[in-house]
Amino acid sequence: MTAAGDRVRVLLIAPSLQILGGQAVQAARLRAAIAKDPWVTIDFQPIDPRLPGPLAFINHIRFVRTITRWLVYVTILFVRVRRYDIVHVFTAAYTSYMLWSLPALAVTRLYGKRIILNYRDGQAEDHLRNWRTALPTIRKMDAVIAPSGFLVDVFARFGLTIQTISNVLDANVFTYRRRSRLRPIFLHNRILEPLYNIPCTLRAFQIIQQQYPEASLTIAHSGVLRSSLEALAAELGLKHTRFIGRVPHAEIGALYDSADIYLTSPDVDCMPGSILESFASGLPVVATRAGGIPYIATHEETALLVPVDDHVAMAEAALRLLRDPALVERLTTNARASCERYTEQPVREAWVALYRRLAARRHVEGHRGHAQSA
Repeated sequence: MTAAGDRVRVLLIAPSLQILGGQAVQAARLRAAIAKDPWVTIDFQPIDPRLPGPLAFINHIRFVRTITRWLVYVTILFVRVRRYDIVHVFTAAYTSYMLWSLPALAVTRLYGKRIILNYRDGQAEDHLRNWRTALPTIRKMDAVIAPSGFLVDVFARFGLTIQTISNVLDANVFTYRRRSRLRPIFLHNRILEPLYNIPCTLRAFQIIQQQYPEASLTIAHSGVLRSSLEALAAELGLKHTRFIGRVPHAEIGALYDSADIYLTSPDVDCMPGSILESFASGLPVVATRAGGIPYIATHEETALLVPVDDHVAMAEAALRLLRDPALVERLTTNARASCERYTEQPVREAWVALYRRLAARRHVEGHRGHAQSA
């Protein structure tokens, strides 16, 4: 073990598990992984602090809740950031970046600390091109890290060089089940929001169900589109289709184990954890070629990939899996092997190396500044 004074002190800023989505899950996994390293002390600051006591009622009022939480969040930054060497902030694009990442940048600069921007949004190109605050402020970050080579390529088009450190896949949560002859039992597990184009999955399932009337589809997760998607499922005449809402993280492994084919049809994406979770579960995947998906899934090798917003192609790919056990065997075996690169140890080592490098640079620059002033 190292002495406490040798440790790099990191404040991880990200959504808590109160917020739906992959960022919250990844933040929890990453914090747990890095906490095992003797060189780093890592603490957590949620972007969505719960409002206590007499303010608790505001947690249920939209907009007012956001404004109040933002004020609390910024106040906490002024109090906490001075204690740390490095601030590591998760971010999505647009408003999320403006509300949560820019205050973190301002406060770290005020205290002379280092900041890592952990960018996690498939909408990066539009954000960088059309939001005036994006490029100038991202250039002020000490490091920009993305979980996917897709975002590395996007940022390069704007003259920004960033590094890739993959997401953590907690394989212990998932039980690998060998599948070859599949049951027509389908799963979709993404937030019910427009960019994930769930109507495409529902329309594909309508075609599937015409040939397999007993086929079932479980739509997990919640989101703003739930009522409209339920109405679309009824309009399409879908049977055996369940909207089950958000599944607790402790039960997510059983959810994947219960299905035999995973469908996902986003228009925009970065590095969907649900695909890696399917790989770890032995669940064959049919997905659209959106954003970063081809960077983690290879067509005909680890998954079947189809054009964006093409429900006919998605249905045909799913039907092909149901009819071809040898294809299923090949895809799932290769997919399971590909999970090795996302295990905890290499991801932790990459982050710790970055933390120590930035902390050492700050230490050297601090000594240089003292020498010059002397």
